[in-house]
Amino acid sequence: QVQLVESGGGLVQAGASLRLSCAYSGRTFSGYQLAWFRQAPGKEREFVLAIQWREGSGGFTYYADSVKDRFDVSRDNGKNTVYLHMNSLKSEDTALYYCAGSSEWDSDYDRASSYNIWGQGTQVTVSS
Repeated sequence: QVQLVESGGGLVQAGASLRLSCAYSGRTFSGYQLAWFRQAPGKEREFVLAIQWREGSGGFTYYADSVKDRFDVSRDNGKNTVYLHMNSLKSEDTALYYCAGSSEWDSDYDRASSYNIWGQGTQVTVSS
């Protein structure tokens, strides 16, 4: 059974950077689709970005407009970890950030329903 564990959240000031980690364990796949979502209090879960990757053929990355040019993603397959690099953080980035995964690529990569594996979330708080 695949498990996802997020870490790296914390309290930072506006303009700072933060790196979140999503470590996956259990069965490994030659390809996957992994996304970051976030949910602020009183708001719906929001898509942040997604990465689709397949061994031998590379992959694609998709960004929400709200984080484009500020957030990026990288992966370390040797460590079974995907990182979310967040730069120029704003107070509106404050949320509980979730890592979500699927062994299949999906054109609806920005929908939570496309993912069947979720982490427990890590809190990011940006003070203005």
